[in-house]
Amino acid sequence: MAELKRTCLYDFHVSHGAKMVPFAGYEMPVQYPMGVLKEHLHCRAEAGLFDVSHMGQVLLRPKSGDGADAAKALESLVPVALMELKEGRQRYALFTNDDGGILDDLMVANRGDHLFLVVNAACKADDIAHLKAHLSDTCEIEEINDRALLALQGPAAEEALATIVPGVTEMSFMDVEVLESDYGDLWISRSGYTGEDGFEISVVEAEALALAAALVDQGPVELIGLGARDSLRLEAGLCLYGNDIDTTTTPVEGALEWAMQKARRTGGAREGSFPGAGIILKQLDSGASRRRVGLLPEGRAPMRAGTELYAAETGGEPIGHVTSGAYGPSIERPMSMGYVAIENAEEGGTIYGEVRGKRLPAIVAPMPFRPATYKR
Repeated sequence: MAELKRTCLYDFHVSHGAKMVPFAGYEMPVQYPMGVLKEHLHCRAEAGLFDVSHMGQVLLRPKSGDGADAAKALESLVPVALMELKEGRQRYALFTNDDGGILDDLMVANRGDHLFLVVNAACKADDIAHLKAHLSDTCEIEEINDRALLALQGPAAEEALATIVPGVTEMSFMDVEVLESDYGDLWISRSGYTGEDGFEISVVEAEALALAAALVDQGPVELIGLGARDSLRLEAGLCLYGNDIDTTTTPVEGALEWAMQKARRTGGAREGSFPGAGIILKQLDSGASRRRVGLLPEGRAPMRAGTELYAAETGGEPIGHVTSGAYGPSIERPMSMGYVAIENAEEGGTIYGEVRGKRLPAIVAPMPFRPATYKR
């Protein structure tokens, strides 16, 4: 077994009483003494600071031309319109394979003469190899190894970060900026993965501890671990790569067609020309045989990942399975998401999850389970 890596904030987490667990090849904090439930609710009420330095940070620069050439090159690997992405803006994207499956989901920011990508930790080595295999002729691909990544999320996030970089108050959801601070240049996006207003902040590793400490020293900000991060993103209806989406799921099956702009769809200005386009565009036009849906189980028992789903209380074959499930502290009830046959995907319908040998009812529900509070 490969030795687990540590982020530059490992000792900081331990000094604050974190329980460390293996995650995506790293030792990461799953919770702090406050506990998962209170961490979740604190992030919703005030502000939470997450260490996401395990994620991959990549710069994509064209070897000739300008940033538009990098966007054009990257469009060959994603079903997303990047050439229309304005400077100072960020967009959610998906790497797809020839079968239409999802290799990873990522964020792409237009920083003028280059693109800045943030990819998932478990996929970053494969993602960088994928970029180099397909784009090396036209782009320089630089993995950033000397910067940490922090996520500051919650209604008090703007006030807390503005004490350090006042300019963040002018940013709206999915804006990106490079702002000077006492901790060096901060690469900031107004985004996150909790459904809350907030920011992701790339900072040089040498200043990461001081920045994290300065944020936590402010009253509204508490450190938050992976446990609460998972329940927060699930309440927000957001996918976790490797659980809810992977190489066996297409963007249409995953209910992510909102991420595919008109220009890349059938009849669009740059229709197709991405891996798996034939399969994905056909599903966009004609539908897929299954779909990711939200589920609200009745009662208090969560339906966790792997729970088989059925159309009826007795008999019949499974119609799907749960990919993520937990108790939602903000909605005060269990919640799940999973895949079901398309004929069972209609919102408001009842299906059944087999929990400890007994089939229990769940309502097919819209997501997010709790409305997002992004600053538009």
